[in-house]
Amino acid sequence: MTNSQRKSMRKNLFIIGILCLLIVIVFMISMNTGFIRLSPLEVIQTLFGSGTEKQHLILFEFRLPRIIIAVLVGMGLAVSGCVLQGISQNALADPGILGINAGAGLAVMLFISFFSSTTAAPVFLLPILAFTGAGITAIIIYALSYKRNEGISPMRLILTGVAIAAGISSAMIVLTLRLSPDNYQFVATWLAGSIWGSNWKFVFSLLPWIVVLIPFIFSKARVLNVLNLGDLTATGLGASIEKERRVLLAAAVGLAGASVSISGGIGFVGLIGPHLARQLVGSRHQYVIPTAALTGGLLVLIADTIGRWILQPSEIPAGIVVAVIGAPYFLYLLSRIKD
Repeated sequence: MTNSQRKSMRKNLFIIGILCLLIVIVFMISMNTGFIRLSPLEVIQTLFGSGTEKQHLILFEFRLPRIIIAVLVGMGLAVSGCVLQGISQNALADPGILGINAGAGLAVMLFISFFSSTTAAPVFLLPILAFTGAGITAIIIYALSYKRNEGISPMRLILTGVAIAAGISSAMIVLTLRLSPDNYQFVATWLAGSIWGSNWKFVFSLLPWIVVLIPFIFSKARVLNVLNLGDLTATGLGASIEKERRVLLAAAVGLAGASVSISGGIGFVGLIGPHLARQLVGSRHQYVIPTAALTGGLLVLIADTIGRWILQPSEIPAGIVVAVIGAPYFLYLLSRIKD
């Protein structure tokens, strides 16, 4: 390893450490955000078992599960976007823009529409339902975007994804007509990107997907590096392009589907996270993947904290806060690509 490589590695590890520190800081701030305020000292005391019964209830039963879910969802969506951008060689690829999030949402909504209440859906079944819907959507988009001897056209992929997402959104609007008032309110909040699953059951239903799929994708970092070189070069280096693309696509769909099932329609995280990661640590996926995961987790955690704080005691869904940041960023990226 050369001196420049060592310096680059130290710099990247330092950036990853800073992101971890920022998550801890926002974590502590979020713990103190809510209708009932807890001082930083009370938060620390309660975390170590010295708080009152009321403080323990607020912290461990209401705020801590939601904060953990926000971080996990951000990580899942950001890494999913990182993979989609890598396998499609498209800087604008994102599970929300491509319609994968919409497909996951449609599956969950179909299930909810046939039950009298949202509690009828077993918690651990929701990520599987979302994965199924997202997977079917991804297969359709992939099939329509792929052309023999040409592969996947980045622009065709985006246009197909946008069209599929629009069709799914229309179907979801039609489905809302058969919902009860309670379920309609839930779906409306869910579509806006509210972290509705805020107890430990939802944490444990999402955690296995994150713990299994992100390390798996990280193990494929070299493959993503090779795919970035282009199909011809990747083939010349011995990579089985289509096989690797399908495997990575399945992993990305799993992350996006599981995240959406718990958080609703939070968009742009899969777009912003990988782009910020590349600006911070370069293009090597060995560093991009963990940096994107931390950036996505930090972004959703900040968005959820702002949403809970800005209009207390009411809340703004985290998806709306992220969209306020993400929509201008998307237009900025689009203008750069156009140039």
